[in-house]
Order: sequence, then structure tokens, then C-alpha cells
Amino acid sequence: MSDLRNTLTMPGYLMRVAGSAVESALRRRGAVLIEGVRGCGKTWLARYFARSEVRLDNEAVLLLASSDPVEVLQGPVPRLLDEWQNAPKLWNWVRRECDDRPERGQFILTGSAVPQDDVTRHTGTGRISRVLLRPMSLFEAGRSTGDVSLRAVFEGDAVSSMPNERVGLREIASAICAGGWPQNLDESDGDAFQSVRDYVGEVVRVDLLSGSGVRHDPDMVRRFMLALSYSISTEAKITKLASDVRIGNPPGRNTVAAYLDALRRIFVVEDQPAWPVSLRSKAVLRREAKRHFVDPSLAAALVGSTPERLLADHTMFGMLFESLVVRDLRVYSQSDLGGVFHFRDNTGLEADAIVERVDGSWIAAEIKLNTASSVIDRAAKTLKRLQDKVVRQRSSELAALVIITPTGSAYRRPDGVQVIPLPLLGP
Repeated sequence: MSDLRNTLTMPGYLMRVAGSAVESALRRRGAVLIEGVRGCGKTWLARYFARSEVRLDNEAVLLLASSDPVEVLQGPVPRLLDEWQNAPKLWNWVRRECDDRPERGQFILTGSAVPQDDVTRHTGTGRISRVLLRPMSLFEAGRSTGDVSLRAVFEGDAVSSMPNERVGLREIASAICAGGWPQNLDESDGDAFQSVRDYVGEVVRVDLLSGSGVRHDPDMVRRFMLALSYSISTEAKITKLASDVRIGNPPGRNTVAAYLDALRRIFVVEDQPAWPVSLRSKAVLRREAKRHFVDPSLAAALVGSTPERLLADHTMFGMLFESLVVRDLRVYSQSDLGGVFHFRDNTGLEADAIVERVDGSWIAAEIKLNTASSVIDRAAKTLKRLQDKVVRQRSSELAALVIITPTGSAYRRPDGVQVIPLPLLGP
């Protein structure tokens, strides 16, 4: 699809895994909507494919979009409509243009919030495809070699790779605190960490209201997000999160649920759902989602973490490392239409992550910050128990059992469980 790519030079552009999904969508549909949290690189990705653009964060352009929307849509295609949700009526005009023009790949829309009136819910089918862009993975940011391909693991390849000597625990802690924000790639650690803290402030003060329309008390939202940070990578229920907002009069369950929904609408929160699998035994599956921000740096900023503090607090480090791994697994599995779940039943058997592809094949993963042999052995035994417990039909679709660590070599154990350091993993 090279004919659709921007012929203009884009110095410093880094390829994104989601780019293949955008490319595919432009081949199949009249338009593609790139959604994602503010600052994750949507516009930069869209410009790689676009041949013209219009920015809808400009007041004069918004007036034109209101008075003469057809004029806004004119220009070489694919035409980028950046931050389209600021002029939500354009959605139907784009849909009509896709009907009237026979060619595919006419428009690229980007948006960092779901419109308040949900104008996209019932329209666009067959015309507008959606691609979710998340903050950059370690591989996209150049912190992982990508020597171990998640797709190759799904295809049954045995992993084997020497350690990534450039990345140790300190670098992992730094990657958590700086996050996968493209604008932070060339910043010093101190500036990157401060940028994330500033970002959190903007979410609380501006983004939540402008993106979701929810009127809120900024101080209450910050306290709620702090409670969410301390529950990162856990199955915290709404009632627990409400009770954890302790200062002053705690908000009720409905208020917390509204804040959580608003944060989802601006793509700041992305929970990890439970895996819907049947079991041979009578064990009851736990259905609560695990809590995650779209990037672990948001939680790190809220709790005041620095790399040094994380290295001294292995509990918080472990929770944030798990969230980092979940973020990257979501990115790497996206091109194969994969979803990332977790598993736990009432007997205590669990897996930190289940990556399932659209064809039904799946990988079970345990995520361990501690790489001691005794810890790895226990994780392997847990994964083998899960394999034995899952119904025969699903067991036959099992692609691999893996343990994801922060450092070390990639290798296959004698029991078949594969150990993969995150700084070696890629799509």
C-alpha cells in the first residue's frame, strides 16, 4: 500500500505496530478512525498515510466545518481529519462521502475521546473501520530488541536469545515512569517524569470535562485516580475504589463508576477483562476485571514513583511491571486481532495474562519481576496446572505457556514453559 503513504519526509518517525491495521483498514474501507488517549501519537501515525489534512482543534476550521462541512472534506486523499470529535457532525458527512465515492481509503479520522452523544454507535458500519492506538511499547520505543516475536511464539517456535544488555531493572523502572509517550523519547529522565505528572494534571483539570462532558471535582478525580493507582493490576471492585477515596466525604459507588466511565471515554483507563473459558472442574471463575491505566506511567506519577523508589519497593514495582507487560502484549497482539485477558478461579489458580487470537489460539503468561529460579519454578507449575485444568477443547488450542520477566535470557525449560524477558519481546 505504498501509494497511500505520505510522500513527504517525516524526520524521526518511528513505525507503530498499529500501522499495519491502519494500512489494512484503508484497503478495505472508505475511512479509518484512529482512536486513543491524547499524546499517544495518533496524528503522527495518521500523517504517515495521509496526503492532506485539516485540524479540528482550530476555531476557524471548526466554524467552517459547521457552515460548510463538504468544503472541509475536500483535498487529496487519504484526507486526515484530526480530532474529529470536536466537530462530531462530520461523522455523517464522512459516511455519506464514503457512499458517494467508489474508492477506498478516502479519510483518516483521529480522536482522543468518544463523543458524548455517541454519534458513532449506529453509523459507519461497512464504511469506517476503527484502530485503537496505545502509547508506545518497549519495542516501538527502541527499548526492546524484538528478538522474540509474539507471533512466532503463537506459531510454536521455541524461544532462544541472549539478554538485552542495554536494559536492566533500573531501565525497566525508568521505562515505567517515563511511559510510552512519543514526546518523551528524547527527554531526560527527569523531564520525562515531570511531563507525565503534568499530563495527569491536564487529565484531571481539562481532559475529563472536555472529552467526556462529565462535570467533576478535580480534587476528587485525582484522589480516585490515586486509589486506582494503588490497585493497579488487581481486581479491585468499584466499592473498594470508592472506599479508598478517604479524604473528606468519600464519593458513592455511582460517582466512582461515572468517573471510571469518563476515564474510559478519553482512553485513560483500559481494564483487563477476565478470560471467558470453561473448566472441567466445578471451580467458579472470577469475572472481575483487572484495573489498568492505558500506560503504567500514569499510576507511577500519581503515587510519586521514581526509578529509585521502585527499586526500593518491590511490591509497587511488581504491580507496575505487570501493567507494563499487559500494555505491550496488547500492542503486539493487535495486528493478529488478539485480546489480553486474565484468569482466576475460586481455588486460587490464576494466570496474569491470557493472550487469545481471533482463531481461538491462546498463550497463558505469568509475569514475574523476581527472576530467582524458585520463583520461575513456581510460576511454571502454576501454568502447567492451568493447562491441565482447562477443558480439552481449549487445551488443544494452547499455543504456549510463558513466563515474562524484566531481564535475562529467553529460553525454553525442560517442561516446555518458555521464559521471555520483556526487553527481548516484540510483535
